[in-house]
Amino acid sequence: MLDESLLDSPDGLADADTRGLLRGAAEAGARVRTAVRHATEAGVAELKPDGRPRAVLIAGPGAAATHTADLLGTLAGPGSPVIRLAPTGVAPAAGALRWEIPGWVGSVDLLLIATPDGTEPSLSLLAEQAYRRGCSVVAVAPAHTPLAEAIAAAHGMFVPMATAPYDQEEPLAASSPGVFWAMFTPLLALLDRIGLLSAAPDALEKVADRLDHIAERCGPAIAAYSNPAKTLAAELADALPVVWTEGPATGPAGRRFAAALAELAGRPALVAELPEALAAHSALLAGPLAASADPDDFFRDRVEEPPAMHARVVLLRDRPIGGLTAAPAARDLALSHDTPISELEPDEGDELEALAELIAVTDFAAVYLALASGA
Repeated sequence: MLDESLLDSPDGLADADTRGLLRGAAEAGARVRTAVRHATEAGVAELKPDGRPRAVLIAGPGAAATHTADLLGTLAGPGSPVIRLAPTGVAPAAGALRWEIPGWVGSVDLLLIATPDGTEPSLSLLAEQAYRRGCSVVAVAPAHTPLAEAIAAAHGMFVPMATAPYDQEEPLAASSPGVFWAMFTPLLALLDRIGLLSAAPDALEKVADRLDHIAERCGPAIAAYSNPAKTLAAELADALPVVWTEGPATGPAGRRFAAALAELAGRPALVAELPEALAAHSALLAGPLAASADPDDFFRDRVEEPPAMHARVVLLRDRPIGGLTAAPAARDLALSHDTPISELEPDEGDELEALAELIAVTDFAAVYLALASGA
């Protein structure tokens, strides 16, 4: 059950936030600026690439690496495929995870390693394998770790991750907003330099400014009635989130939101992109999870019985391609089954700013849901 009174108690939220998640969300803009500075000091701006790589491979543990690969692949488009190297192993521990470099990788490819840990022996071995193949290697990880030494031995580029004193070395840290932006930002700057996407220094400064603006709107001191993140968290208290996305880069934002709800708040969620989502989830909204499925729910004893879980659509929208939009059809489908719908649409700005806003608001919402539900 969600403790809605906690949402309007900044002190209570601070006491409940033992993992530093809320602080990480609030300081996302600062992380972006620090990460840009670290990338510049590492020499990213001075690179003189010979051309685009044939393929970009990304290796790293946890949600942060997964979301980074998803977002970079979407932003880069078809120019060079962005491929995440998924680990194998018997446990999600640094010493147990294993990464293997594909046999086709060579001198025309680029390997990116992104980890909030840096002690994984297999990632160090991966950097050595890439060096022997002639593949360029760039890593973002905490400074003074074994991976930093391995990158130096492989003649690669190492960018120290923008860390904070309260960062925790535990699996949940991979989904924290601060860790995500600290890993994502240097790789944005790198891929801008080699021409795979557009993320110039002034664009990254706008991203940091937008994140600061969202932190002001969604911070713990802002009351729930005027705080979009707290409002969304309260709306999802007893709901199954059905996340629908529309727009060029909103798909990764929706997938990140669903993953954060599961990993941080312990809540299941479904995610799909419009217009295909309408067919994929039509039967779900018409089934037992629909709000209209139980006509006796209104008369249920709320004290003795927990409320039934029903679906709630969360629509994340950016400017649709060509002005075409499936949003009206999405609203009609949800409302025809008495399914409530929450909508988030960013303010005007470029693609990166819009993406940053959607990620920031949903990150705050996932954190608030986790804290208020005691996850």
